[in-house]
Amino acid sequence: MTSKKDLDIEFKTAVDLVNDHTDPFPADFLLRLYAYYKKATSNYDRPSSRKPIINAFKANALFQIKNISREQAKVEYINLVNTYFLYRK
Repeated sequence: MTSKKDLDIEFKTAVDLVNDHTDPFPADFLLRLYAYYKKATSNYDRPSSRKPIINAFKANALFQIKNISREQAKVEYINLVNTYFLYRK
């Protein structure tokens, strides 16, 4: 079992990996990252894209994970990032 501190470190590492990546990510991947990140950080601000359709997709992504915990959102974010970078090569 990973400690909360270890989970936070792994989560920050995954976030940094995404932020440092310069190639575009697939849209579906970005939506899942967005939802898990928002849940993991307890950021419940409304989506703020200038395009209503993007806000709708973001809201839907958040809705789909509404029943998971912050810790589970961090785990899912980390797994998503690790899998992406493992298989993209």
